[in-house]
Amino acid sequence: MIRLTDEQTLFEDALIKAIKRSSPLEKVQALDAAKKFDDGLHATLSELGVWGLGVDERHGGSGGSNIEQILALRALGNLATSMAVFCVVQFMITRLLKDNANEEQKKVYLEPLASGRRKASFCLTEAGGGTDILRAMRTRAIKRDGAYRLSGAKMWISGATTSDFYVVLARTAEGKTEGVSMLLVPADAPGVSAREVDTFAINGYDTCQVYFDDVAVPEANLLGVEGNGFRQVLATLNSERINAAAVALGIAQGALQHAAEYARERPAFNRTLSELQAVQHMLANAATEMEMAWTFLLQTARLDDEGAAVDVASSMGKLAASNVAKHAADAGMEIMGGAGFDTSSPMQRYYRDHRLYVFAPLNDQMCRNLIAERYFGFKRAF
Repeated sequence: MIRLTDEQTLFEDALIKAIKRSSPLEKVQALDAAKKFDDGLHATLSELGVWGLGVDERHGGSGGSNIEQILALRALGNLATSMAVFCVVQFMITRLLKDNANEEQKKVYLEPLASGRRKASFCLTEAGGGTDILRAMRTRAIKRDGAYRLSGAKMWISGATTSDFYVVLARTAEGKTEGVSMLLVPADAPGVSAREVDTFAINGYDTCQVYFDDVAVPEANLLGVEGNGFRQVLATLNSERINAAAVALGIAQGALQHAAEYARERPAFNRTLSELQAVQHMLANAATEMEMAWTFLLQTARLDDEGAAVDVASSMGKLAASNVAKHAADAGMEIMGGAGFDTSSPMQRYYRDHRLYVFAPLNDQMCRNLIAERYFGFKRAF
C-alpha cells in the first residue's frame, strides 16, 4: 500500500481547509447555478502554489510530484469540481511548456501560468473528431512572410473565453502523425474569437468553440519542434489520464460522503436509511471500488514520477475511476431520491459532472481498447 509522506498529508489537509474556507458548499452551488468561474478560489489556490505544482521553482513553480497534483485534484473534485477540471487543463499545459518550451517561452508563458497570473486553454479537438483528431484535423498553419498564418476552428475547448493564451495544434504539413505543430497563440490576437457552448455540467468552467481567421502567429511562438506537435501531446497523455482519474475519484468521494450523511439523518420505516441493508450495501460497494482505485492511482502516479511506462496503468486507472464515479453518483441519487433532484443539493451536480470523465480525456471504450491491445497483445480494434 502506498503511504503519503508527512509533508503530503499536511499539504492535503491544508488544501482541503483552504478550499472549504474560500468556497463553502453554498458558494459552490450558487456559482454552478449561475455558470460562473470561481475567481476567489482561483486566487486562494494561487497563494497556495497549486498552479505551480510539478514546475521547478526557477520557473515560478512550487515543485512537487504527481502525488501532490492528484491530492489537489481529488480534493477539488470533491469540493469544487469545475475548478478541478480547470486544474487538469492547467497541469497539462504547464507540463507541455516545461517539456517543450525554450527559456524565453518559459519566462513569458510558463512562469505566469505557474503563479496563477495567467490562464490557458488547450486547443486540440475539432467538430469532426476527438480521439481520431489526426484524421479530422482541418486547422492549418501555413508559413508566410515570417509567420504562421493560422486558420480553422476548434471545438469543446475548456476555458477559452477567460484564457490569456492558447496552445493550438494545427497542420503545418501533410502527414499522419508528422506534420502537426504546436503554437502559442495570444487569446487577444487579431483574428481569434471564442464562443461559449451551453453545456449541462461543469458549469463553473466554460466550454467553447474557438475560431482562427488567418491569425498571424510569429515563428518564435512555435512550441517544441515543427511537425512534432502530436508526439509532444502523446507524451503528456499518461499524466492527463492520471489527473482526470483523481478528479473522478474526488467526485465519487463527495457523492458518497453526502449520501452517507443523508442516510444517517433520513427516517424511514421507524429507523434511518443508514440502518437498511440495501443502502449499506450500495455505499459499501462503491466505497470499496473507490479505495481500490485510489490505491492503484497512487501507485501509478509514483511509477510515472519514476519514469516507468504507465500507458496501460494510467488507462486502467482512468477507466476504474470513471466507473467508480458513475457508481457512486448513481448510488447517491438512488439513496437521496427526490432530494437529489433539488438543485441546492450537490448530489445532482456530482451526477451531472461525473459524465465528463466517461468520455474525456480518453473515452472509456478507447481505454478498454488500449488495455486489450497492450496488456493482452490483441490486435488493435480501431
